Amino acid sequence: MSWTRDRLKTNGRIAFKKNYWSCVAVAVIMGIITGLSGVNGGRAGGSASQNSLYGTDGFGYLFAGLAITMTAIIVTLIILALEIFVGSLLEVGGKRFFVLNKTENPTVGTIFDAFRSGHYVNVVLAMFLKNLFTSLWTLLFVIPGIVKHYEYLMIPYILAENPGMDRKEAFQISKRMMDGQKMETFILDLSFIGWILLSAITCGIVGIFYVNPYREATFAELYAFNKAKAYEEGYIR
Repeated sequence: MSWTRDRLKTNGRIAFKKNYWSCVAVAVIMGIITGLSGVNGGRAGGSASQNSLYGTDGFGYLFAGLAITMTAIIVTLIILALEIFVGSLLEVGGKRFFVLNKTENPTVGTIFDAFRSGHYVNVVLAMFLKNLFTSLWTLLFVIPGIVKHYEYLMIPYILAENPGMDRKEAFQISKRMMDGQKMETFILDLSFIGWILLSAITCGIVGIFYVNPYREATFAELYAFNKAKAYEEGYIR
């Protein structure tokens, strides 16, 4: 029992087109949350040009530097908090939307299901650990970080359907689901490069209205395959 890129992408394209505008809206929300971490990179860009506002004496520069540093720290902490306590749940809710969209016509409101699940803390902690472990592996060794990314890929989907599941069990199931599939999934990711380039050329328009929901729907198909396989092999019931 195996999957092919063409089959996943074809099924994903069919699934998202039948509920087009809801898929686009959910993908936009997920994209905004994913892009939060990129906001920090541009925070310090204009700092040097502001120094003249504080005079040319040493104290003026020191005060300006401290003010800019404190502002950057506060903004970074706010964005980090949003990513952890809001973004992670919207990601899980978005995955739930695209999983349901395979067989149903869920509404955009499905993206908030993780908030309503009654397992807020469990979802936040599991997603925080997933992102933390991936980041640490990437900082230490880039290649193992990529491997861990794909090893943990199914965690938000698992939590989307089982928000109360113990985080250790969610990690174990994702690891088993992705066993032997990480390279093929990496290649599946690479197969969207042409679309991503087209999105960049069109200032993100193609990404918003086609590529992002198409990709999310395709990876929901991958999860559906892995879940069926897991039931067949008996390690989830």
